Amino acid sequence: MILIFGGAYQGKLEYALSTYKLVEKDVYHCDMESMVINFDKKIIADLEKFVLACVKEGINAKECLEDNLEKLQGKIIIFDDISQGVVPIDKTERAWREMTGRCMTYLGQQADEVIRVFCGIGNKVK
Repeated sequence: MILIFGGAYQGKLEYALSTYKLVEKDVYHCDMESMVINFDKKIIADLEKFVLACVKEGINAKECLEDNLEKLQGKIIIFDDISQGVVPIDKTERAWREMTGRCMTYLGQQADEVIRVFCGIGNKVK
């Protein structure tokens, strides 16, 4: 598993597609309304949106990822890093931020590689 993270609009997906010679049809984009992940795709992008959907429903996203760790092997996981900046006042947004950090930490520990992308440039962290 490869974990790619960085700020919004920093070129994470473009970096993954280019580096690993993949195309858009290889990507599953998570959304904020669904707690479903298509494990058939090579890249799982916007995983922070899956986390938000779970938080809204009171489901522990980290436990969901732990339960599906085998299905994540060989995948490229892309997260927006939402841990920077001012802590949100809204309770749900704070819970989302915290759970996203927990999920990123867990997947980072499990990943073979961790890459931070800033300005479209990948920097290998692990």
